[in-house]
Amino acid sequence: MRRPSSSPPPARAPALAAAAAVVLLPAIFPVLLSPLGRAFPSLFSVNNVENINLLQEWNAPKPMHESLLNEALRWTIPDEQKRDLWTPLPYQGWKPCLKSPATHDLPFGYIQVFLDGGLNQQRMGICDAVAVAKILNATLVIPHLEVNPVWKDSSSFEDIFNVDHFINTLRREVSIVKYLPKEFSWSTREFYGTGIRATRIKTAPLHASASWYIENVGPILQSYGIAAIAPFSHRLAFDDLPADIQRLRCKVNFEALVFLPYIISLGRTLEKRLRSPAQGHSAELAQQVVEENTNQAGKYAVLHLRFDKDMAAHSACDFGGGRAEKLALAKYRQVIWQGRVLNSQLTDEELRNTGRCPLTPEEIGLILVALGFDNRTRLYLASHKVYGGEARISSLCKLFPLMEDKRSLASEDELANVEGKASVLAALDYYLSMHSDVFISASPGNMHNALLAHRAYRNLKTIRPNMALLGHVWPGFQQAVQAGHKDRYGQIRLRKPKQSIYTYPAPDCMCQG
Repeated sequence: MRRPSSSPPPARAPALAAAAAVVLLPAIFPVLLSPLGRAFPSLFSVNNVENINLLQEWNAPKPMHESLLNEALRWTIPDEQKRDLWTPLPYQGWKPCLKSPATHDLPFGYIQVFLDGGLNQQRMGICDAVAVAKILNATLVIPHLEVNPVWKDSSSFEDIFNVDHFINTLRREVSIVKYLPKEFSWSTREFYGTGIRATRIKTAPLHASASWYIENVGPILQSYGIAAIAPFSHRLAFDDLPADIQRLRCKVNFEALVFLPYIISLGRTLEKRLRSPAQGHSAELAQQVVEENTNQAGKYAVLHLRFDKDMAAHSACDFGGGRAEKLALAKYRQVIWQGRVLNSQLTDEELRNTGRCPLTPEEIGLILVALGFDNRTRLYLASHKVYGGEARISSLCKLFPLMEDKRSLASEDELANVEGKASVLAALDYYLSMHSDVFISASPGNMHNALLAHRAYRNLKTIRPNMALLGHVWPGFQQAVQAGHKDRYGQIRLRKPKQSIYTYPAPDCMCQG
């Protein structure tokens, strides 16, 4: 098998200029790139507050719905509403259906993929990589996970997922290897980063068809015995694929991708603590959970709170931080997106009335109370950091005093093996979210999509906040929220054309009856 020759490197001047700009920009305009939020080892520990200098004129956000917040703190939720809230979903007539041909032809050639993004985007890329290997009848090399530029996490596939389980689960359908054979040892991430290579495919279109891979990647496999695809995220279509390929993608997602034993062990430990009487909180409050007859004792909900600086800036919404916050976010938009943010052309009222504003911690807290969650709810917060820090999350803490996060539940020793590894911490959040009695995602995103699908596949209760409704309903809030969410508790929704199979697994991966 021949090894591709290296082509002359492209002109370096533009790249050097761009690199210089990246290096010098923070020094020239430090205010533009200074952090606007604070990350805390735990949002519930006053002893570990990270002291980061905010913009001098930035003010701590105040409650945006103070009258509603005061009412919510006094609301008495009927026991019947709480019982309904914590009752599992009934059988909906759909069940997992992943049977597919358990044989594959003798494979030819090797497929490598390099995956960027966070854990859940990479998870979808892994599923697509297996499907592409099946389409091409090639052997897949365990995917390479790129270093995340935001979290600086270098965790590999082997650091997160059980590789042997992954290979064994799929062995009857796709050939997968941990490493390339010696004759292809030259095909590395570094090799493709230092020149134009004939074996690298970097022109795969978004949502490419199966025929595109056969026509464009197949010949490279025939010529060189190997093909490396980068970038690869979102590079396989959701429509017009054979049924067995669709089911294979779901089999990877829901059965083959299992976290390493130490992540599962820590997840089980934290789950057990969440299902036990609260420690370090009011004994009277914790005892009320045990005594009341509402199906709530021993149960917990997970709130995935996605409210980071990028999301806040890109939305162009007003979050109550005053003129200084608006100015700071406008500057951040200019630096990151050069002002190309469509939402910035609309007023805050227009954005909220069309559901384009991410829910703040205060708003999602009010919604949860309106839906029947009370101050005795064991609520686990799955979030890396919140824009605005403790000031932004204080209203949510008042509404749910038994709220926890991974750092308030686990000891320093227990977190020692995962600290600083954003993808592993995300895996821990994913585990606790999948095993919760109720899962709530405050805003759309990759984790929202991944868990919406996985929990639908397992028929687990999942609440999807109606963001479009919320711009209109602050008057008559409680009744409007309940009415607007009656069909948003995890009911099966059939995938429509162009929608992601990683968000809506039915009907491709589920059968009726």
